[in-house]
Amino acid sequence: MLLLGACGGDDPFAMDWAADIDTVTLFSLARPELNLESAYDFSNRLKVVVEEAMATGSWDMAVDDDGESVFILAPGALGVDSRAGLAPMPGITFDGLTEAPRDTSLYIRDRRIAVQPGDVFAVRTRELPGLFGETCVFFGKLEVLETDLEERTLRYFLESSPVCNDRNLVPTIQSSTPTS
Repeated sequence: MLLLGACGGDDPFAMDWAADIDTVTLFSLARPELNLESAYDFSNRLKVVVEEAMATGSWDMAVDDDGESVFILAPGALGVDSRAGLAPMPGITFDGLTEAPRDTSLYIRDRRIAVQPGDVFAVRTRELPGLFGETCVFFGKLEVLETDLEERTLRYFLESSPVCNDRNLVPTIQSSTPTS
């Protein structure tokens, strides 16, 4: 993700950012093998192994399945105290999702959500320290590309803003969305 500090503008803390859409594949927590990347840290753009000793509280979304459906879930669905949540955005395309919802009740934090290809979600991360010592949540969006019950995986692409507490999901430096 390209971050550029503001040069000469009115706001010395303003941050320009470029589109940096990633495609991610995660494994279901229901797979029998341990130590597979089943969760994702949106602010650092890292896959996370939930079973690792230091993983608690270091991720914003995980994948699970019940043999019939694939699910995404925020940390609260597994009993982890976190502000991270996922807001289903039915009828909105990935490109059409330009701002994360302000209404915090739209973010599901405590239960799993069944997903299908084409589903779009706004993402709110856990609380993290910002560049200037403030407490931040970061916002992003994801679109489900593929659910594979045989392999027990979920593939999606995402975009996330690096700007503290900013619901705007349109990069200030434009680029194109990948094709699936």
